[in-house]
Amino acid sequence: MSSSTAEEGSKKRVLVPIADDSEEIETTCITDVLTRFGADVVIASVKPDGDLVCKMSRGIKVMADVTIEEAAKHDWDLIALPGGMPGAEYLRDSAPLIELLKTQQQQKKLYGAVCASPAVVLASKGLLVSEGGATCYPAGVFRDVIANASDDSVVVQDNVVTSQGPGTSLLFALSLGEQLFGKEEADKVAAALLVKR
Repeated sequence: MSSSTAEEGSKKRVLVPIADDSEEIETTCITDVLTRFGADVVIASVKPDGDLVCKMSRGIKVMADVTIEEAAKHDWDLIALPGGMPGAEYLRDSAPLIELLKTQQQQKKLYGAVCASPAVVLASKGLLVSEGGATCYPAGVFRDVIANASDDSVVVQDNVVTSQGPGTSLLFALSLGEQLFGKEEADKVAAALLVKR
């Protein structure tokens, strides 16, 4: 995971934690888009047995790069959580992941979540901004735990970015990229993807 070249050493480092039943469209959008920005994207499995292969919510198998325990030894410019159920619950129940997210919050470093994860992970662990206004998958079971839940596709609040679901994942990932690399670079990546923002 470490790089010996100066160029790679200066790359933005992004962690994407996954579990069994994480949402594969969201996972892929996050990893693909942020790689296009030039980020060093690392996928970490939160499975307690250390297994790197996760069976996603629609049956696609994704092999993580590292375990969450290995990822917890490093600093991250961004941690981005896919949703999916019960994948989001497995993310919530990962003590090393929650510690990483709390560190991001304390250091005012970027983190985000999409679909069920803003409610299931971030809200349940006190990781959303206190005045509310985040967004999530538009179902009562999730919206009800977020104060003043927004209907927006993507919400940026300080160093926290939230989004609604599979259909908003490209916009979510582009927003994360904009926070890390700036609007001009985000506009270039969006244009190459044929995404209107």
